[in-house]
This record gives sequence, structure tokens and C-alpha cells, in this order.
Amino acid sequence: MDPVDLYDLRGTLSDEERMVQDSVARLVDERVLPDIQRHFEEHTFPRELVPEMAALGLFGSTLEGYGCGGMNAVSYGLICQELERGDSGIRSFVSVQSSLCMFPIHAFGTEEQKQRWLPGMAAGEVIGCFGLTEPHGGSDPANMKTHAKRRGDDWVLNGAKMWITNAPIADLAIVWARTEDGIRGFLVERGTPGFTTREIERKFSLRASVTGAIFLEDVVVPQASMLRGALGLKGPLACLNQARYGITWGVIGAAQACLAQLLDYTQTRVLFGRPLAATQAIQIRLAEMARSITMAQLLSLQLGRLKDVGRMQPAQVSLAKWNNCSMALRVARDARDMLGGSGISAEYVPIRHALNLESVITYEGTETVHQLTIGRELTGISAF
Repeated sequence: MDPVDLYDLRGTLSDEERMVQDSVARLVDERVLPDIQRHFEEHTFPRELVPEMAALGLFGSTLEGYGCGGMNAVSYGLICQELERGDSGIRSFVSVQSSLCMFPIHAFGTEEQKQRWLPGMAAGEVIGCFGLTEPHGGSDPANMKTHAKRRGDDWVLNGAKMWITNAPIADLAIVWARTEDGIRGFLVERGTPGFTTREIERKFSLRASVTGAIFLEDVVVPQASMLRGALGLKGPLACLNQARYGITWGVIGAAQACLAQLLDYTQTRVLFGRPLAATQAIQIRLAEMARSITMAQLLSLQLGRLKDVGRMQPAQVSLAKWNNCSMALRVARDARDMLGGSGISAEYVPIRHALNLESVITYEGTETVHQLTIGRELTGISAF
């Protein structure tokens, strides 16, 4: 039995799905893992990986046409799982590029917008970011302050966005703003007067990811830059559901990395005349990790199958995001503890994954938000 796949989920995958998983796993093993700790320590994003990820078709992998891969949802999930086995920051980059930037252009954009942006984004030549979260907003996007006002045939945007992955390096921002008609999405290019970004420094999580703030001061964009197919919060929330789906898979990879390293450590670390793995307390904790990972795998696989037949519901995504993020963070913390003093060393992966997962469990819907989403689904009453 595979200790990180006890129920042989890999055996249920199609040949194409296994091929996708294997190709991304090789990229992670050969190009991500050897250098990711240095990037984490130095707070740098390994941008040299972008063309290599593009060559594998990882950007907009589930979209049809425009140079995109046209893969199924389970394949995208496996991509996220393998990337986050490397580091949450790498999976975050692909998630933002694919689910939060390319998806809304594909779903809500005009044909001209799709032709202009999607091929370059699929090739990794254009990097995107998703401007929804605001400094005061957090879990309440409806309380948006950023606004867009008509001026002739143009729109004038003012406001600020915070905690935006890729913002400092993005060529294109999907900015959501309040208008007289409701919330709309706008495509804002870097270099547009009044559009500036600032990198957020001194963070102890997602250090191999670039996080920033966006500032909009009388930014003028033409009507042709508005995403005409999206009106209200349904637009950005649809994007978030795509990304949350990927997260449910991604965090499994982080947990698997922690368990795999811990299994090796406990079998070679000898205390009181026997390896740690020979003690009941350690075996029980390892078994609990494996049980939790297996349940998360089954949730995400079924979610992916539902998505592939068009039956995935937002509440189902919330349940998996809540369960799987909580699971992965618990596994990473417990693995860090079982490593003893070595658990705080960069030599071992659990502390890096644990720090990253503190962000992953928070962004794109906190644990509490997803719990209340399920509560609303069960009772029919919103407690937000």
C-alpha cells in the first residue's frame, strides 16, 4: 500500500489523469524541491519556473481553446496537489493565473478580450492578479469601497486592494469595483496611469509567493476593458469557487509531503534503543494522519467528478475547503511536533508547510465562513 494513498485513488484515475500527475510530480521533484527552501528563506518567487509550468499546460488547464489545455477538473486537482507538495506559493501562482484571472476572461469576457489575453497567459508571457480583497473588507466583499464611475465612453476607477497574490509582478489585474449598476470586473494593464502596486514584506507565510497591494487613483480604462458577462458578486464568487476547488486538492499534497518525510524520520530516529516508529504513540499519530489524508482525498476526488459532470455546488466546495485545509494544517503541526527539535529546522518540510497553510486556511474564505456556508445550506437561514 502507498502510505500517502491508502485507498489507491491513483488506481481509479484515467491514463490521461495519471500522465498529468506524473508530469507535474517530475517538475516538482526536479525543479521545485531542490531550491524551494532557499526561495522561502529569501522571500523570493522562483519566476524561472513560469515557462516550464506553461510548457506543461498548467495555466488555464481546464479551459478550452486559446492555447489552453482543455483538461478535466480532476486533472486540475492533481496539478494543484503535486504543486503544493512542493510549496503552497507555487500552487497559489498557478491557481491565481488559472482560476482567478484566465477563468473570468474565458467565462465573462468578450471574444476580443479572450483573443487578446488568454493565449499569452496560457504561455506564461502575461501574468495576472485578482483584485477583490480590500484592506478593511476581508470576508465581506459586498462591503467594497473601490468604485468605478462612467466618464463618457470610459470608466474611472478609485480604491485599493490588499493581499493580492502576484500583484507586484502582474501584467494584468482583474479589478472588481462598485458601479451604479452593481459590482463589475475590469481588466487593468500595468502601466495605466494611476495604477500602482506595492509588495507586502515581512510575512512569515507564503514567502515563496509574491503578495502585494493595488492602488487605483483616477485610473481610466475604456468600456472595452469591462467584463460584460459579470454583474454583481456572482462574478468574483464564481472565480473563487474555481480556486477553492483547486485548494481542496492542493493542501492534500502539503499533508502528504509532511507524512512522507515523517515516516522516514521515525523509522531512522532511534531513542531508548528502538526507532520512534516502533512505539504505539507514534504509530497512532501516523495512522491518524493517514486517515485524515485519505478522507480528504476521497472528498476532493468526488468533488472533481461532480465538477466534471456539471453538478458541483458551491456548498460542496466549502465543505471540502474547510475539511481539507483544517486537515493539512493539523497534519503539518503534528508532524512538526513529532520531529522534536528538528521540527523547526529548514532541513524538514513540516514547518514551512505549516506556516504556508496558516494563509491557505484563511484566504478565499476562512474556516468560519465555510462553516457558516454549510450552516446556511442545512437550515436555509443566513447567519452572516
